[in-house]
Amino acid sequence: MEVLTKTEEKVMQILWTIRRGFVKDVIDQMADPKPPYNTISSLIRILEKKGFVGHKAYGKTHEYFPTVSKLAYRKFTFQNFLTNYFEGSPEKVVSFMVSEEKLNSEEVQRMMELLDQAGNTAKRDGHAE
Repeated sequence: MEVLTKTEEKVMQILWTIRRGFVKDVIDQMADPKPPYNTISSLIRILEKKGFVGHKAYGKTHEYFPTVSKLAYRKFTFQNFLTNYFEGSPEKVVSFMVSEEKLNSEEVQRMMELLDQAGNTAKRDGHAE
């Protein structure tokens, strides 16, 4: 898998939402001013070459659909982010968010609850160290 450009990602966000559609359907979901048909058609073909999109042909018309799930791309993107910006350390991400005041006390409390739940699940499933 590879990182998408911002424009490719916008098209994928639309395809993940509509699940399948024609170029016109993708354009209909975009903000005004709408990009040219040929631009979006080319982008979708690039996404297809990258393995993110498949198609079903109806004569000369193609219906497109995602072949990579949003969750799979989210995991890939987050892992890249973690590796490239935080030396692979989730702790450094949280530390950064706290130090930059991007988390309020309720959010910190919710994260602590989630970590507690994850710890309890790991113990229950026999994965605790």
